[in-house]
Amino acid sequence: MERNLKNVLVISFGFLLLFTAYGGLQSLQSSLNSEEGLGVASLSVLYAALILSSMFLPPILIKKLGCKWTIAISMCCYITFSLGNFYPSWYTLIPTSVILGLGGAPLWSAKCTYLTIAGTSYAEKAGKNAKDIINQYFGVFFLVFQSSGIWGNLISSLILSQSSNKVEISEEDLECCGAYNCLTDTTNTTGSAKPSNSLIYTLLGVYTASGVLAVLLVIIFLDQIKSDQAETEKEKLEAPSFWSTFLATFRHLKDKRQCLLIPLTMYSGFEQGFLSGDYTKVYVTCALGIQYVGYVMICFAAVNSLCSLLFGKISQFTGRKFLFALATVTNTACIIALVLWKPHPKQLAVFFVFPALWGLADAVWQTQTNGLYGILFEKHKEAAFANYRLWESLGFVIAFGYSTKLQAYIKLYILLSVLVLSMVTYGAVEYLEAKSSPGTPTATKKENGGPHSEETRM
Repeated sequence: MERNLKNVLVISFGFLLLFTAYGGLQSLQSSLNSEEGLGVASLSVLYAALILSSMFLPPILIKKLGCKWTIAISMCCYITFSLGNFYPSWYTLIPTSVILGLGGAPLWSAKCTYLTIAGTSYAEKAGKNAKDIINQYFGVFFLVFQSSGIWGNLISSLILSQSSNKVEISEEDLECCGAYNCLTDTTNTTGSAKPSNSLIYTLLGVYTASGVLAVLLVIIFLDQIKSDQAETEKEKLEAPSFWSTFLATFRHLKDKRQCLLIPLTMYSGFEQGFLSGDYTKVYVTCALGIQYVGYVMICFAAVNSLCSLLFGKISQFTGRKFLFALATVTNTACIIALVLWKPHPKQLAVFFVFPALWGLADAVWQTQTNGLYGILFEKHKEAAFANYRLWESLGFVIAFGYSTKLQAYIKLYILLSVLVLSMVTYGAVEYLEAKSSPGTPTATKKENGGPHSEETRM
């Protein structure tokens, strides 16, 4: 098997195992750890820590350890969060949330850097367009990665449903569902009773084992890879100062294109936060019961996974502008429909249509935005992808921050406003690119010249 493809698959399946556990745990936090809002608080702290780590940790770790060991060590941070859930309290969940957040940015930055280097390396050997290969690699990654939502939710549904005590949902309760929801905790009256400790420990044991397998897979099978650029910088600065590395992320904001991509990157956090935090609670749990949340999220993950592969493949024929337009129209239609729709158990199929369409749009936001960063900022990959995680995490923090304070229709209007702004600024980026490089392939080729000579090392 071609070595670069093997490495892409190792990273993809490592992330699949890791996020099968984390994704399942994240969607259960508000249900399992609802006392005093501990679960939601831990997620807010987690993404705040992720923002802090985005500012300085990725460049330091990637230069010191290389992409492979940065990925492996960061994965261990995720495992601590699973362990913290065995005995959930403010003294266990909050510290492990901080640890996970600190490991999150280096993990994703190293992954993005690795895939971009692998793509440009293979493109030069095969004489192909680097942009197309990078998009295909991200497509393969997200095909495998997004399916973690299927397995994580399926595992939790199969294990926890064994003790679920279903409660009848009255017409009075249904009045509090949907866009104009009542600002009360409806899950207490319409959801399932909390599962027994033995079932929770079984679930957490499976999740922890999945995380450990992910770390072993990366350590044993992933080849070390280092860019010539990183090597050159190491020679120039054997011990880069903390502040110079800390400020690398912000220095990257001098690039006008990076500033213009901030709304689009934050929107990725907003839309994911709405689906997992608000749609599942205000529409699904409120009208159907908590036992349906897993199945609805499986629908989202399945469509997301398939569309990620599809869009990674067809982007070379359609171009990214068409795909961004498709995602914009899809999300806009969903947002308007969610404002108008009054959920009712008799309309069961509709509950699955929305996450399916959301999954289609999210596949574009994930594959194309990641690919766009890799192509536009090829010479400053670490700082660029650190910015990506920084602004996406800020979107999550804001979405979780106002989750319990605002009615759903206000959140939907906010979502729509950010989406419109994102498309305006994204259009400006495309305009700047077209203006600065009329011969795009030539410009791209020159820009990619350095990292093309990178060696893959064991």
